Amino acid sequence: MSTARKDLFSRTLGVPGRLHMAAHSHHLWPDCTLDAQVDAWRDAAVLADHKWDKALGEVYPAAQGLVARELGLPSPDTVVFAPNTHTLLATLLSAVGKRPVRVLSTDGEFHSFRRQAQRWVEAGEIELTLVETDRPDFDERFLGAARTGTYDLIFVSHVFFKSGYVFDRVWALAELARPEGPWVAVDGYHGFRAVPTDLSAVADRVFYLAGGYKYAMAGEGAAFLHAPPGFGPRPVLTGWYAEFGDLEGPPGGVGYTVDAGRFLGATFDPSGLYRFVAAGRMLEAEGLSTPSVARHVARLRSVLLARIALGEAGPLKDAVVVNPPGRGPSARFLALRHPAAQAWKTALAERGVVVDVRDDVLRVGLSIYHDEADIVAFCAACAGLV
Repeated sequence: MSTARKDLFSRTLGVPGRLHMAAHSHHLWPDCTLDAQVDAWRDAAVLADHKWDKALGEVYPAAQGLVARELGLPSPDTVVFAPNTHTLLATLLSAVGKRPVRVLSTDGEFHSFRRQAQRWVEAGEIELTLVETDRPDFDERFLGAARTGTYDLIFVSHVFFKSGYVFDRVWALAELARPEGPWVAVDGYHGFRAVPTDLSAVADRVFYLAGGYKYAMAGEGAAFLHAPPGFGPRPVLTGWYAEFGDLEGPPGGVGYTVDAGRFLGATFDPSGLYRFVAAGRMLEAEGLSTPSVARHVARLRSVLLARIALGEAGPLKDAVVVNPPGRGPSARFLALRHPAAQAWKTALAERGVVVDVRDDVLRVGLSIYHDEADIVAFCAACAGLV
């Protein structure tokens, strides 16, 4: 793509007095998702009890297919959806057949894992080892720790939410994964539809979690897990939807479907899946592939960095760029570390500019609805910061 596609976001970009520069956090919804939301309501009203025939028989498989095509999965049947990744994470851990579960992770994981892992430690559910992300040679240190063979579950991000660091060697962990353990689970929320990701070579060994809230442009309610066949056949945390399909299990016991549906919960709001499908089909129909969007964002990021360096964004020139462009894949946001990051975020909000901050890191997220004029406007708003 060579130009911004503001036309696809006329409703959300039409909010007066707002410059949205946080596509990495809460991505603006494209116009097609409003139609999808209305469709979900209309189906509930018209079909009533039979709305599930469409939701589970048409919308759900379409959402699975979108994920499978984006990630190069051999089958859409390895994809299961849930309202959020926390639910999927808890279900995944429940499938590990021992306690305490020996877990290897990092100090840079998102709060859905960080908080729950800390509580699991308190409860004696897991033993947790964390690898520091801010020290040099993270890749080698993490891979080295994983290769010690002392863990049951290895959980790590593909793209770290705070720094934007892309752990592109994460797929090397697949060589360690076994159905009997260890399991490898990759948090792909900041990578899905942001960084081109092909799981075809590792899909039989690696779990992958992501969802619709960020770069999939669909909002909440459409998180998903890719579950490799044979890994975790009987989660302890289970809902009655996991009984749909061909079941396996002990005679007279609790049966589970053999595909990713074994990780299903129970009744959910399907409107998130309607939006997920609508946004995904829009991207495919418009030729907005992840590589093409990433190139558009990379060009704008270069423009923004150049203007910051020239002092056009005021004090942002004094910030440390945590994730400068390199030779490999880049996150879809710019991370700027400075002691005044919190104050900058607040001051920009008063000017109608939406960014976000994590501790002392200001994050600026770009997408297909941004162009160079937005970069100029953003820098002008930053020029008055102190």
